[in-house]
Amino acid sequence: QGSNHQILRAIGKGSFGKVCIVQKRDTEKMYAMKYMNKQQCIERDEVRNVFRELEILQEIEHVFLVNLWYSFQDEEDMFMVVDLLLGGDLRYHLQQSVQFSEDAVKLYLCEMTLALDYLQSQHIIHRDVKPDNILLDEQGHAHLTDFNIATIIKNGERATALAGTKPYMAPEIFQSFVSGGTGYAFEVDWWSLGVTAFEVLRGWRPYDIHASNSVESLIQLFSTVSVQYSPAWPKDLVSLLRKLLTVNPEHRFSGLSEMQTSPYLADVNWDAVYEKKMEAGFVPNKGRLHCDPTFELEEMILESRPLHKKKKRLAKNRSRDNSKDSQSVSGPRHLHEHIITAFIAFDGRRLFLAFFHI
Repeated sequence: QGSNHQILRAIGKGSFGKVCIVQKRDTEKMYAMKYMNKQQCIERDEVRNVFRELEILQEIEHVFLVNLWYSFQDEEDMFMVVDLLLGGDLRYHLQQSVQFSEDAVKLYLCEMTLALDYLQSQHIIHRDVKPDNILLDEQGHAHLTDFNIATIIKNGERATALAGTKPYMAPEIFQSFVSGGTGYAFEVDWWSLGVTAFEVLRGWRPYDIHASNSVESLIQLFSTVSVQYSPAWPKDLVSLLRKLLTVNPEHRFSGLSEMQTSPYLADVNWDAVYEKKMEAGFVPNKGRLHCDPTFELEEMILESRPLHKKKKRLAKNRSRDNSKDSQSVSGPRHLHEHIITAFIAFDGRRLFLAFFHI
């Protein structure tokens, strides 16, 4: 059986296990392949999240998202083949002390506006918009990733779970958690976009919030602290950021049509943005893989079950299993069965992976 994909090299870990680059044989197009060990997935109680993410990703596709193209599995692992983005995430570049120009951030604002507006049309709240989850392609265009804690809300429902990353979470999420309030909706992602844009421009966030802050103290904070905007920023930019960082979600900008009314974005050609015709203000260095290679090497050395030996290993396991007359069935085995039945190959075609040396 000839393979459709060839594995080239490992490029790091996301929320979904490990990641490597694969190349589709017939088109030579490159993708990222994320794979997660099922046993670990069960032990870490991540089965529901993985299915949720797949359920969402299989329904959506947009130029400024990291899109899913195939999903499949074998006895050990679940696999997702997604867009390959080699420009690194915005958190990585902030840590490298990149000084983002106002133009660069303006484009991120526009691209993420289109992504969030699209998600809203699909009834999806991402709930984890932050620099870590915005990946750049080699031209410097922004793509939103990680639907691990996203949720779907239909016909006027509200979300209520305390979900997200504290420094980026909108006030109404905490409010609703404490007072059993009315819940929240799509507006929370636009607050996170405001925090992200501020941070990428300034190098720090508008509010000094940490994971250790209590929910009560945060509610207090939003009602007392006022955000300090840089005096160097244009007035129109500040007023747009204010519209995103509006504590009351009813008055917050939360859609393309509202963003288009902002004087700061008045000159934007939205069709050109969508077609990636706008030049990015920051282009990642070519030739550098934008991830931290040190843990990679350790990973590769410590990898107890390397991918390129998987075929042999599975064949061995199968022949061993067949030789056992009576198989005792242990608990996790049932969960494996569940993962196997629920994890329907997204591509429809069975994808056979030949594992080459990485």
